[in-house]
Amino acid sequence: MGRMQVKCHGDDSRFEEVAAFVYDRFGNSVKYIADVAGGQGLLSRILSKKYNYDAEVIDPRHYQLVGVRNRECEYKSDMAGFYDLIVGLHPDEATRDVVESAKARPVLVVPCCNFWDKTRKLGAKELVADIAKWLDEHGIRYELVQFRFKGPKNVGILTGGPVR
Repeated sequence: MGRMQVKCHGDDSRFEEVAAFVYDRFGNSVKYIADVAGGQGLLSRILSKKYNYDAEVIDPRHYQLVGVRNRECEYKSDMAGFYDLIVGLHPDEATRDVVESAKARPVLVVPCCNFWDKTRKLGAKELVADIAKWLDEHGIRYELVQFRFKGPKNVGILTGGPVR
């Protein structure tokens, strides 16, 4: 019996690359990871099975792969306290809540669409710059991370964790 092929939009390598990044940066210093707007749960599956994290998809759309833990709800920043790390890999409408979670927990966000500020048109670079400005204004240290998967939505922002 063969493995089921999962279809997703964008570069499939992003899940493995982000999971490896989390492990390289955090190792065993985190256990509970929120995979915000994680869709089918491809990232959570890798984090759980390959790296032994307790990862959970938080997404109001219920179509996770079998065996992937999930909470069928919208993510809100006040949920951050339940996790050691908040990951938003293209978190869509949850972008602001993911970033605001940096007040309480380390965050890795790779923003995609402009759900950050609906009053202005922001391209990928402007979106990252605007989020970085907000982090600066709130005294939250961060670093920008350029991932190797296909862009232009391949720049991540890592907050609060072990920054090199």
